[in-house]
Amino acid sequence: MFSGSLVAAITPMRHDDTIDFEAWSRLVDFHVAHGTSGVVVGGTTGESATLTEAELVELVTRARERAAGRLQVIAGAGTSSTALTVERAGRLSRLGVDALLVVTPAYNRPTQEGLYRHFEAVAQASIVPLILYNVPSRTAVDLLPPTVARLAALPRIAAIKEAVNSMERIGQLVALAPPGFTILSGDDATARDAVARGARGVISVTANVAPRLVADMIAAALAGDTRRAAELDGRLAGLHEALFVEPNPIPAKWVVSQLLGLAPPGIRLPLTPLEPRHEATLRRAMMAAGLALD
Repeated sequence: MFSGSLVAAITPMRHDDTIDFEAWSRLVDFHVAHGTSGVVVGGTTGESATLTEAELVELVTRARERAAGRLQVIAGAGTSSTALTVERAGRLSRLGVDALLVVTPAYNRPTQEGLYRHFEAVAQASIVPLILYNVPSRTAVDLLPPTVARLAALPRIAAIKEAVNSMERIGQLVALAPPGFTILSGDDATARDAVARGARGVISVTANVAPRLVADMIAAALAGDTRRAAELDGRLAGLHEALFVEPNPIPAKWVVSQLLGLAPPGIRLPLTPLEPRHEATLRRAMMAAGLALD
């Protein structure tokens, strides 16, 4: 159900912190035109921690209307509270989205049994498929493969975005997952290798700034064209690194605004604008990818 290059989309904001919904529509069109398979709305890269519920609903609604079936729309629904996530999942899943992306609860560090019960409750509240999201570097909890296998047996739990950049982890998930359960890479730098080991695509930060290259690279990897996939990934390697010179999405938002001209430069505290000393690094990475700069 989910494959290819799905973008973990930035949320365009003005200097006064308000969301620029016209720019949001341009970004959806940009991804449709450049081969992106799906857009994640209000995920980590979309500054989910600082979005209001009303803003998230409007972003999702506008993305669905603008996409008009041309790409999948996946709504970020995870919080650190099971009760709040259940409530949000029920509401967002009724907006016509293709799936919900549900991150592991951050900060409270649940056990594996707690994680299982959390996602079980969220799945029961949703009317669309769930994509589990495991990102221990941000949440301080790791959703382990045996727990994923238990969850994959439940109705509506359809996939996982795995951001542990370990091919051993990808291999474990592939081995344990039942037929029909999809593994998506959550790490751009190792996405090509993950696909070679059985993942079906990537939920990508890099696709914010190089959507066609990421889409073509993943397509080549899925087709078994390892030479072509490696060539394209080589062009992207600098971006995979440069987009994390400061915490995501600071660098990606700077590129989208200053180099692509698709959105204003706003970002919400506690995140801050890109430090000028990193601008040259990002410019070089874009040029190395063969992307024209204005």
